Amino acid sequence: MKEFELKYGCNPNQKPSRIFMESGADLPIEILNGRPGYINFLDALNSWQLVKEVKEATGECAATSFKHVSPTSAALGRKLSDKLKKACFVDDIKGLDDSPIACAYARARGTDRMSSFGDWIALSDECDVTCAKIIAREVSDGIIAPSYTAEALEILSAKRKGAYNIVKIDPAYVPDPVERKQVFGVTFEQGRNNFRIDRELLSNVVTEKKIPADAATDLIVALITLKYTQSNSVAYAVDGQAIGVGAGQQSRIHCTRLAGQKADLWQLRQHDKVLGLQFAEGVGRPEKNNIIDIYLSDDADDVIGEDVWKQYFAVRPEPFTREEKRAYLDTIKGVSLASDAFFPFDDNIMRAYKSGVSYVAEPGGSVRDDLVIDTCNRLGIAMAFTGMRLFHH
Repeated sequence: MKEFELKYGCNPNQKPSRIFMESGADLPIEILNGRPGYINFLDALNSWQLVKEVKEATGECAATSFKHVSPTSAALGRKLSDKLKKACFVDDIKGLDDSPIACAYARARGTDRMSSFGDWIALSDECDVTCAKIIAREVSDGIIAPSYTAEALEILSAKRKGAYNIVKIDPAYVPDPVERKQVFGVTFEQGRNNFRIDRELLSNVVTEKKIPADAATDLIVALITLKYTQSNSVAYAVDGQAIGVGAGQQSRIHCTRLAGQKADLWQLRQHDKVLGLQFAEGVGRPEKNNIIDIYLSDDADDVIGEDVWKQYFAVRPEPFTREEKRAYLDTIKGVSLASDAFFPFDDNIMRAYKSGVSYVAEPGGSVRDDLVIDTCNRLGIAMAFTGMRLFHH
């Protein structure tokens, strides 16, 4: 297939629209089901690069959940704890522990479920039936993967009344080293960002504390995630998955706060108070997620108040006070944080510390690097300067 005609571009008024290879070669993809759109393909091609690079860098299979050309999370295919399974709504999936790719997607989708609603999925490895069963019951736009088992393809093809978007990509495809795009009729040209992110990138540790191997893996996942996140961006990661991504903010501290809030919610969703919530009969999966999000916010009375709780719960929950949440988060340590550009002030480190950050990777190069390093040393945080900015637009 040399080109594919799209229904429209970013918006319905933007016609005509198509994807094609400027060289005249065949497209490196095969559309197995559905009719993906312009934004779908932007998500598909960016998300595929992310999971492909994560697998190459770590040796573990990976999955990501994308929305509007930024990842909500990315994760390695590691088994989930019982608490995490429940928090990710996959505790009823049989055979989950036996499918690394299903574990990867369960983690990626379960990280920021609010943002992942209607996501695009990318898998580094073949989509198996266990992974397909998870995807089948979530609200999602489509998926890209190098292959699908026959049973997985059958399950996914039935999704959205048979219109679910399923794309197969040639894993051996290598794009041209120069890329182009147009803005307002002007053509932009640049070399592709082929910069390799690996453990060697973390060798310049500038603090007293060092970075252990497991934290280095988390930082690699976070850095590759940022490579495909709209800038400015910051990502928190732990146990092989990005647990909070702050994308597209003009201010670095706002990136850090946004991503930190998401990381905190991921931690709090695994608290016994949240896992023990008893929902009213008939409350669906998306509704449960929204209710949990409100329950963990300062507006908890909107769902547990005297006049409303029976709409959502079989048993009225106890309030989860701000003090209780803070005390729980204060027990969290060992989180990693990566930034796509340098931290201009140490307020980013102070905010990250509140979310349990113990390891940091950032390019360095600020006139206030010494201040940031001193703050890391004072708080017992290890930090590496990568020397490489990772802006993505």
